[in-house]
Amino acid sequence: MRTSLVIAIVCCVFFTTHSQHTTAQGHATKHGTVNLQTSCSEEAQRHFDTGLALMHHMMYEQAEQEFAAAAEAAPDCGMAQWGIAMSYIHPLWGERPSNDALQKGQAAAESAQQQQNLTDKEKAYIKAVSRFYENWNNTSYADQLKAFEEGYKQVHEAYPDEVEAAAFYALGQLGTAPKTDKTFAKQKEAGALLEQLHASHPDHPGLFHYIIHAYDNPLLAHKAVNVSREYERIAPDVPHALHMPSHIFVRLGQWTDAVDWNIRSADAALRQSSEETVSMHYPHALDYMAYGYLQQGRDKKAQEVVEKMQAVSGYAPSFATAYALAAIPARHALERGKWEEAAALPVRSPENFTWYNYPNAEAITHFARGIGGARSGNIAVAEEALVALDKLRTQLSGSGDTYWASQAEAQHLAVQAWLEFKKGDKGKALAMMREAADKEDALDKHPVTPGAVLPARELLGDMLLLSKKPAEAMQAYEASLKVSPKRYNSLYGAALAAEKSKDKQKAKRYYSELLEISPEADGDRESWVLSKKYVSKK
Repeated sequence: MRTSLVIAIVCCVFFTTHSQHTTAQGHATKHGTVNLQTSCSEEAQRHFDTGLALMHHMMYEQAEQEFAAAAEAAPDCGMAQWGIAMSYIHPLWGERPSNDALQKGQAAAESAQQQQNLTDKEKAYIKAVSRFYENWNNTSYADQLKAFEEGYKQVHEAYPDEVEAAAFYALGQLGTAPKTDKTFAKQKEAGALLEQLHASHPDHPGLFHYIIHAYDNPLLAHKAVNVSREYERIAPDVPHALHMPSHIFVRLGQWTDAVDWNIRSADAALRQSSEETVSMHYPHALDYMAYGYLQQGRDKKAQEVVEKMQAVSGYAPSFATAYALAAIPARHALERGKWEEAAALPVRSPENFTWYNYPNAEAITHFARGIGGARSGNIAVAEEALVALDKLRTQLSGSGDTYWASQAEAQHLAVQAWLEFKKGDKGKALAMMREAADKEDALDKHPVTPGAVLPARELLGDMLLLSKKPAEAMQAYEASLKVSPKRYNSLYGAALAAEKSKDKQKAKRYYSELLEISPEADGDRESWVLSKKYVSKK
């Protein structure tokens, strides 16, 4: 039970069917305009449209409720069952649906196929979603996502003017885009298609949402600024729609915007949660909010976010929830350089959460404890963290989760490197830290996170500075800033490295940039005081 009171009527008003009308471009709902005419009754179509719009906003649970209402209004509505099957598929969340969800989705897809009087277009959509569920218990999640992409590619090719088919095809492309491709080829292809459609369908929720995901990378983020700032126009009270623009703001180091939009997202998510369960959109927004505050040096505000997270219970189990619950306190300790605090972080907190389902999130806590232990001289904690990370890495590898297994390997290497450094073997430590940074840099960040909990390349810079190698340290920090512009600690590290390298121009530039992003710094960071002192005397 949550400690915060939720006014039930607000939730009811938000998720009831909204009045809508048909425009030249589709069916307008309170959540944007969608365009997929079904052969179902008028009442079923109204529920279907609302569900479809919510699904494009990735409000999947609420979408499923609307599709179920459509099915109740018209039991012979095959597309209502299509919607139910679609609502269990979350291509960008990095989490395979549970077996229960897969069974329900498969049953819905089969029910859709069995309906009579389906149009050819409806049959094409139903066939596309059915491909995801075919023999799912013997198929890897990666192959399921490929089937999803291929299914909607076929619908798109058969109906090239159909915006919904194109949107789902682009979503499928983003879901299968390799994390190791730093040219972002599939993202570019999907983004180009989505932008072309957005010009003629300016109120379509999926086009806003998926364009942001397509360009959520260092190379392309600038292309989504206008879309990000406009998204709220079509969905001013949808939690995930209010959150999504911050993906781009974070990529560009626009910290005030990242914080402000997630304040609104978190408020909406909490307000619209049920009495029993807190929506995963709430901790997800808090994670981005905390990250933004920490980059501004607003440590007291970040502490308030930690307290907000801890003040409620009954979080909906999901990877996004698990990630936030682990990342928020870890970030708060590590970003401030409070190594003893990081070493003392509790494992699997809160205790009543289903951590055993999320080894990739649990690894964050052990990584933070390990770095904190090594850098504060608590060797026992660092060694415990290494053992835990090794077990989690093995578990992730065994499950076929190569992305998070690689991340856990990089985390393990980073902790081991700092442990070796503390023990005095600087050569070995630097070699291991470089390897950790290379492994992490080979993968783009996951959509669920605003950024690495503590970038390995930045940690390498720290180690090089302590090893009296300021020129090499500056290279490491600048490489970190290319991936994560305007990161507070990377800016400070680059400034300090430049100062120690006698490069006064660069030092002043980086110190000044740090002060520009942190005018309201409210913590006790020595880095902020020294930055201000340097700039004021030069």
